[in-house]
Amino acid sequence: MTIIIISLLLLASLLPHLTFTAHVNVGIVNGREAKPHSRPYMVSLQVNRQHICGGFLISDEFVLTAAHCRNGYEIRVVVGAHDLRYSQSSDVIRVKSYIPHPDYKPSPIQNDIMLLRLEKKVELNNKVRLISLPKKGEGVKAGTLCSVAGWGAMTIGPQSYRLMEANTTTINQACCQRRWGSSFLASQMICAYGSGGSCRGDSGGPLVCGNTAVGVTSFGSRHLCNSPEHPNVYTKISAYLQWFNEQMTC
Repeated sequence: MTIIIISLLLLASLLPHLTFTAHVNVGIVNGREAKPHSRPYMVSLQVNRQHICGGFLISDEFVLTAAHCRNGYEIRVVVGAHDLRYSQSSDVIRVKSYIPHPDYKPSPIQNDIMLLRLEKKVELNNKVRLISLPKKGEGVKAGTLCSVAGWGAMTIGPQSYRLMEANTTTINQACCQRRWGSSFLASQMICAYGSGGSCRGDSGGPLVCGNTAVGVTSFGSRHLCNSPEHPNVYTKISAYLQWFNEQMTC
């Protein structure tokens, strides 16, 4: 019993949070199980074999995720997974270096984006692949149908062992600004809402429009997963392409 209590306390300490009207570390609600390995770019970030965040492969050596997923603990990256209960030890890779954006701020959250440099390059195959990023200056129009995926909670409850996905639609910046006020920064954020969407347990996963990752899951409503009043917010990837290139060519 003591071991269980200690494990629960450790897991609770890993869940990042904000002290104002939003909460981070979100996952999938009202979604459906993804076809196994249909999103081979998805990775699970884990501490002590516990899933804490999502992420996605943008090269054979780098994972993109949210900066708030780094909480001082050593993260392992699980690649090629669908049901996390059946992950093999060969799927688990250590992180060589954590590279959060230098201007990341946790409260109010800003520049919530981070690169993870893996200790070894992944072997690309049918279960492990990269996802493309937008071009410089390329935006996403309001009303675009996109999708999110992750191993987070489907409701306010346990996380899912199997990868879940849901459709969501981007919202215009003016509307996002009205809903979130000063917490929403149009230059570095996108927001979206749909019949399904983000909840808790899978920040860091991608907002995918077409076959391109345009955002990184960042934060949402404290009180209601996938809230129409406070739609989920994603870090806008196109605003950080120069930074990516600088870090990945060092």
